Amino acid sequence: MALKVKAKEQLIKVGKYAETYRYVMMPELYTALTQDKVIKEAALRSGVSKGVMQACWDAAGEVIKAWATEGHSVALPGLGTMRFGLRAKSVANVNDVKAGLISSRRIIFTPNVDLKDELASTAVQITCYDRDGKEVKRVTSTDDGNVEDPENENGTTENGNNENQNENGGGSGSLTPSGGDDNGGGNGGGNGGGSGTGSGDNN
Repeated sequence: MALKVKAKEQLIKVGKYAETYRYVMMPELYTALTQDKVIKEAALRSGVSKGVMQACWDAAGEVIKAWATEGHSVALPGLGTMRFGLRAKSVANVNDVKAGLISSRRIIFTPNVDLKDELASTAVQITCYDRDGKEVKRVTSTDDGNVEDPENENGTTENGNNENQNENGGGSGSLTPSGGDDNGGGNGGGNGGGSGTGSGDNN
């Protein structure tokens, strides 16, 4: 198995490489597997009927949704954990704390070690296309297989504390199991979600 990536030559319009052509990598579009297909395959692999698997799937989904919205970090069998969090601006005065400081709510998935190891060991096949869409090269990546850690995004620790506050004083954090406070330190309210393949030098 391998991850398929395309590197397409395109005109960069902003940043230090503006008005030049550069090869920008991005993931190939994958076919979205339907829930029905996933349940059918899981039923075949487990030896239970599709109806039983469907009932278990639905029940697990409801439990995960209910517990996550109560502020818990919930285990996803064989995958990792999921929890809800938020991005919000920080303020110096407690009287300025209000819901309006929240810029976005987040779904945070943390993969387990086995899943991270599987991704790290998976080859990356890159197909290169020139500006006219013609395939010019294929290569298999020899990168180090580093896997981004959502718990340490931009140097942020698990409770969201760091020193890298942006100019807006933004921060991010996760809801605690008690559903209580947001320890958001400095992921930067305006930094957006996560980074992914395809950003390249196109900034």
